[in-house]
Amino acid sequence: MEAVAGARIPRSSHARVPLCQRLRQRHAVPSSTGRRPRGRAVACASAADADVVHLFDAAKLTVDDFVKSGMVVGLGSGAASGLAVQYLGTRLRRGSLTGIVGVPSSAICVSEAEKAGIKISNSEERPQIDFAFTDADVIEEGTLAAIIGRRKIQTGEPSFIQEKGIVKSAGKVAFIIDNDKYVNGVEGSIPVLIKSGNWIDTAEEIDDLFLGDAEVWRRPSIGTAGPSGGDFPLVTKEGYHILDVIFTTPIQDLGKVAEDLEKIIGVVDHGIIYNTTSYAVIASKGEVKVLDQKSSVISNT
Repeated sequence: MEAVAGARIPRSSHARVPLCQRLRQRHAVPSSTGRRPRGRAVACASAADADVVHLFDAAKLTVDDFVKSGMVVGLGSGAASGLAVQYLGTRLRRGSLTGIVGVPSSAICVSEAEKAGIKISNSEERPQIDFAFTDADVIEEGTLAAIIGRRKIQTGEPSFIQEKGIVKSAGKVAFIIDNDKYVNGVEGSIPVLIKSGNWIDTAEEIDDLFLGDAEVWRRPSIGTAGPSGGDFPLVTKEGYHILDVIFTTPIQDLGKVAEDLEKIIGVVDHGIIYNTTSYAVIASKGEVKVLDQKSSVISNT
């Protein structure tokens, strides 16, 4: 594959139709390339949630290669991260690792870490995190920029803010993914947290920014709904709505998208993680690849 280019997303010549008008017009779910993927509302998932054996190999390698005795470790979200938490506990019980302190990304993660025998940091301590691992929904080839937060949550549950905060504050981070999630030209949803007041203005500005390249849908709390999120839009524990900005054309520069979103009034955060010292631990049948920014392009040959 070729390295990811640094150009901005190409603009189309679509005529401008106000989002508020399209909220009334559109009721069907997006096409399969743009549909928001569904997932379990879990953080540190248990081993039973991992339906492919090779994820364990990636989780094991992540702990073996990156975690050293005495570290403060950020414990991320997802099936592979859950396996890594359990394996980290195994190594602690064996005595091959000692003095590990875990910083969990959710209440469920706290429970899983305690079951594994990992000492949990007090939330008031706020220690410096040496290393963190987490699952990613997708990783951009060439930059290792990642997207998190596509998984389905319920109203009143925390958003991805805590997970992203742990990852961003870590000295380095490993994203554990399946091979098909490492792509050149990211498509699909970028979750964006927005303030609930005047949300339509924020959605309109995002829609204008990516006109012709993406659709903007407010995430519903139950079932499926039109772009407005229906009568029951999802509200996170922090009191925010989630917009799924669903790209139907490949993104040329995920970091540029993040920078553009951060300039919009009403945007609290987004699911893009970039400009970090990151590694991709890529699971595939029979092998696990570990890439950093210097070796992040996988050849087609």
